[in-house]
Amino acid sequence: MIGFLFYFFWQAVMLSYEDTLEFLYDNLPMYQRVGAVAYKEDLTNTIALCEELGNPQYQFKSVHVAGTNGKGSSSHMLAAILQTAGYKTGLYTSPHLKEFTERIRINGNEVSKEFVIDFVERIRPAIARIQPSFFEITVAMAFDYFAKQKVDIAIIEVGLGGRLDSTNVITPLVSMITNISWDHKELLGDTLSKIAGEKAGIIKPKVPVVISERQTEVADVFSNKASATNSKLQLASDLYEVIVLTNGNFQIHNRETGLDMNLSLDLKGTYQRKNVAGVLATIDILRKSGFVISSDHIMHALQNTTTLTGLKGRWQKLSEHPLMICDTGHNEGGIREVVQQIRQQKYNRLWIVLGCVKDKDLHAVLSLLPKEAYYFFCQAKIPRALDAAELMKQSMEVGLTGEVIGDVNQAIRTAKERSGKGDFIFIGGSTFVVAEIDEL
Repeated sequence: MIGFLFYFFWQAVMLSYEDTLEFLYDNLPMYQRVGAVAYKEDLTNTIALCEELGNPQYQFKSVHVAGTNGKGSSSHMLAAILQTAGYKTGLYTSPHLKEFTERIRINGNEVSKEFVIDFVERIRPAIARIQPSFFEITVAMAFDYFAKQKVDIAIIEVGLGGRLDSTNVITPLVSMITNISWDHKELLGDTLSKIAGEKAGIIKPKVPVVISERQTEVADVFSNKASATNSKLQLASDLYEVIVLTNGNFQIHNRETGLDMNLSLDLKGTYQRKNVAGVLATIDILRKSGFVISSDHIMHALQNTTTLTGLKGRWQKLSEHPLMICDTGHNEGGIREVVQQIRQQKYNRLWIVLGCVKDKDLHAVLSLLPKEAYYFFCQAKIPRALDAAELMKQSMEVGLTGEVIGDVNQAIRTAKERSGKGDFIFIGGSTFVVAEIDEL
């Protein structure tokens, strides 16, 4: 009812950018804010929206990227390489950290606020009739923008799952699936095989698929789906051996050609080793499709991904003394990698600013965290955020110690006040905690 009332009001008044976003946030279900109630278990709304727009998803070439962890970093690296090679490259990712327009970019430049206003204005009758979710609107907006701007190719990151994700109306040149780990079990399944099956839903008939990392427990899921769709499957970790030299520096050995390459990534974090192989294997397939991409393009792009694409929050350094790092890793697999990275740092004392959302298997995540750290338990300003006092209670049950400081930035300020120059402050546990960091 609110949506319909807003629609009639909108007929008479052209909204500002801020008003447009307020409408999208307040009147359309948004998974990041409210959780599973916003998840649509079919593609009906997305298909209907795209038809209203003349099916823009068929008007540009694309790469589709799914996975539990690593799909965001991989998407940004692919986009950086393609735009460095001279291609007009679209990039759709979610969620945003600071500004809605981060979700839709071309060659690193965010979609204009004017386009956002115009798009929502143009499809207001469809919004009133279809009543889509927030994510369905943003996907349709991205496709419309990329088509109108005539991109050479777009990197499309899956939002949640794959099979039923709104982005899964494209037919890409190549599908890419990164790591599979425990996340969104209430929606995707209670076993890794079920979760992998949902991710495998992006594999299209006769479209090649790259699996970044060989994981024995789910390997058959992907090979069976690829066989059923007659899609050539490439296990990237079998093709590329990635050796960590130092943080952000890798030696790459191509087992097929015997060639070696040294890569220096500005996306720090040794966990990027799992993503690099998949990115390179995907680029190999794009080359075979006619894209001209040199080794120099790859090396330059991976040294400058954050500058080229605007990616934030992946093992990002915020200060040197004390060393302060944030990372958006938030599920069991992501936190495991983050903790391994923390263990590689040198510091006198470890402080962790931690916040989580309600719908996570917290016991598994909290059990991985360093018990020697002192924690500041906080909560992001979204409905899904877990109450900081409840987070502290559950953390104490697994042996963690600390105190509640609900506001994210106040927790960070307190950590900085108490820490010494040789200490280490880590901020994370939730994408939405990282999003609220003033220094980001």
